[in-house]
Amino acid sequence: MPLASSLRRSGISSKRVGLEKVPCGIGRLYTKCMPKVDAYLGVARGPFLILPLTLVISGAGASLYDGGFSWLHTVIALVGLVALHMAVNIFNEVSDFKRGIDLETEATPFSGGSGTLPRGGMSAATAMFFGIVCSLVGAGAGVYFFVEVGAPMVPLFVVGAVLVLTYTDLLARIGLGEAAAGLGLGALPVLGTALVQDGLAGPAAVAACIPAYLMTFNLLLLNEFPDEIADRNGGRRNLVLLAGRRGAACIYTLSALAVPGSLAVAVWFDALPAVALVAAVPTLCVVKAMRWSLTRPEENPPIPAMAGNVIWNLATNAVLGTTLILAA
Repeated sequence: MPLASSLRRSGISSKRVGLEKVPCGIGRLYTKCMPKVDAYLGVARGPFLILPLTLVISGAGASLYDGGFSWLHTVIALVGLVALHMAVNIFNEVSDFKRGIDLETEATPFSGGSGTLPRGGMSAATAMFFGIVCSLVGAGAGVYFFVEVGAPMVPLFVVGAVLVLTYTDLLARIGLGEAAAGLGLGALPVLGTALVQDGLAGPAAVAACIPAYLMTFNLLLLNEFPDEIADRNGGRRNLVLLAGRRGAACIYTLSALAVPGSLAVAVWFDALPAVALVAAVPTLCVVKAMRWSLTRPEENPPIPAMAGNVIWNLATNAVLGTTLILAA
């Protein structure tokens, strides 16, 4: 049946397909369901869930280069990591809402929370339940790998659980938030993805986890600058508050420069192939952020600088993993 005729029989205009033209049953379903979907994606901070995908690419590529790979284990690792990342984001949203932090922040696309709870898109209790479910999914993946891989998974499982459960209400309040993020959402996922392939994390996996740590550390650090006042009032103790804006900005720049440096050192010691140096190219994405950090950290980072910071994270992990796959 021609598309135009099909649309007319369905009551949908072929010239302008809008919600007002959708059959009432579908329209009611859309109107009822989409706000809920948006709310769940909001508290989970959906746009940031691309990060675990790139970390798995990096870890799986490193493991393949080191000599081990399993499609099944890679997919399960991705599901578990995304679920745990969602759990951390959700618990953070609930905590910030209850402490009033999200009520004081000036939200940007990269900081200040999703705004889902303050505007009533979801209750804090529902969000907490959602976070617990995501934690259980991540824990289920961990149990599977414990059975399949065995003892090497124990330290990773324990450290990961501690980071998920204590990040928001403990680690972020004693000056360890950035380091915890670098470990839990950077280094450990890369190492863990490699480890679950065959129970070993080789030199390439160790080398790949270092830039992942530094970039996730910086991802959080830069996003903390716009939230300085709200974080102080909410009881957080991050590097912006502890080291001051200029000191924290210097730490950001040093960490950013250490990423291509770590790749060069890894290539020098044959932990990574020379082609992995291509992964240093995305560091150009943080030139604006580094320029800001060196010249005017008393101001909030420009949105293009914050966007470049995110792109740098995603691109570096993805490119590094891809080069290792090609070199395997």
